[in-house]
Amino acid sequence: MAEYTTKLQDHKVDAVAELKQLFEGTAGFIFTDYRGLNVEQITQLRGRLREKGASYKVIKNRYAKIAFGDLSFPNVDELLVGPTAVVLAGDESGAAAKVVVEFSEETPVSVKGAIIDGNVFDEAQVVDFSKLPGRDELIAKLMSAMNGSVTNFMYALQAVPSKLVRTLQAVADQKQEAGE
Repeated sequence: MAEYTTKLQDHKVDAVAELKQLFEGTAGFIFTDYRGLNVEQITQLRGRLREKGASYKVIKNRYAKIAFGDLSFPNVDELLVGPTAVVLAGDESGAAAKVVVEFSEETPVSVKGAIIDGNVFDEAQVVDFSKLPGRDELIAKLMSAMNGSVTNFMYALQAVPSKLVRTLQAVADQKQEAGE
């Protein structure tokens, strides 16, 4: 019997290599079903994501499965079923998740799941993740807390000499009234 071999087509190999290159520099992936979206809505979603440093790509499931497998990402085959577009989150996955979840409330796009920092999230977990404060918001809260402590400490330090000056002024006023 003759052995069956398959010939890999160059354009498919190139497509998988392109996806692998695209996936390598990305920390978070949010998988969506884009059925029902028109071109205007996809363009609007891409614009919102671009503002957050993310991008939105329609992908072939088979190529994505191969690329994720070659790059040692967790198995997400159950998310790569049907029409799939993926959000490639930039520096902050939370901001991209927030945009997609908000957009899914007003349009027919639906979140399938995500890979964020090497962990697979289902749809409910992505929605919960989107509700968490972002990196910039957390830094602002931390700085506010730190600044508040320093400010209170400064007022406490300033209160001691102020109180001394007011006390001395009150004693001086009393002596002046008494005629001393």
